[in-house]
Amino acid sequence: MTHRGVLIGCGFFARNHMEAWTRQAGVKIVGVCDTDPAKAEAFAAAYGAEAGTDAAEMLARLRPDFVDIATTVGSHRALVELAARHARLVICQKPFAETLDDGAAMVAACAERGVVLTVHENFRWQRPIREMKARMDGLGKPRFLRLSFRHGYDIYANQPYLAEVPDLALTDVGLHLFDMARHLMGDVVRVACEVQRRNPAVKGEDAFTALLRHASGAVSSVECSFHSVLEPDPFPQSLALLEGDEGSLELTQGYAMRLHKGGRVESFDTEPACPDWGAKPWHLIQDSVVAFQAHVAAVLDGRAEAAPSGAHNLGTLRLTLAAIRAGQTGQTVDLA
Repeated sequence: MTHRGVLIGCGFFARNHMEAWTRQAGVKIVGVCDTDPAKAEAFAAAYGAEAGTDAAEMLARLRPDFVDIATTVGSHRALVELAARHARLVICQKPFAETLDDGAAMVAACAERGVVLTVHENFRWQRPIREMKARMDGLGKPRFLRLSFRHGYDIYANQPYLAEVPDLALTDVGLHLFDMARHLMGDVVRVACEVQRRNPAVKGEDAFTALLRHASGAVSSVECSFHSVLEPDPFPQSLALLEGDEGSLELTQGYAMRLHKGGRVESFDTEPACPDWGAKPWHLIQDSVVAFQAHVAAVLDGRAEAAPSGAHNLGTLRLTLAAIRAGQTGQTVDLA
């Protein structure tokens, strides 16, 4: 059985979506849609799909099994509510929504029709994070996590709109980091956060440091900077330390993972393979898109539950908005 899909949004990152979809067995993108006809037609010619500029018309006509929404956040609610009327699974790019009301409405629209809603949170699907999650059971009770995403890579060259985004670091990468923290350590009950605007050429804060208290009693330190001077630059790696009662896992630059346990240190290489269509250093992200989409294919087959679901990601959005409020006020925010 082949699952038929429609991609909405043919921008910079959507090319990674399409390259990965063409390599998923049992999946075929039959339509691509963008408000810019030139972009839609270019994707259609490159990947053998129909092109369109009217999402409602295309979905009504093609009746796909799933819809992959790869647009900017302001369009998400309308597109998710539209897609929920025409498909049985909807993928929404992050940030999921601008407000909790919009996010809740999107979750409800899919739930009312029995449609699976998942969010394209590819950081948790990166190979090093998958490896860390798989090895956690041997550490005992998790107590502490440090996540660090600091670099000086020019992210604005391919996505210039980012320079105009308020709360840039928190809403662009902070969401990913918070999803990873919740994925590894569980739900968060309170957050403190300090923000910085370091690059004078951008309008939003491009760095933050957040302290999370989890429901389990564990603590996470999460930090991000788009304006760090490092050589070699670690972009796009997230570095991590996860401590449990019986051992620790350390993820360092160059994809080295070290297990500290029983008076010994064991090392692993967690660098992903570079896809045949990819290029370093983007291979970390490109491989994670492939892994996420393989998971979606399993969901479509009935072999897996969506991770993260729209409902779960609503909690990540709530945490992100709380971190923004904490950064603005200088106060710790209780998520309860």
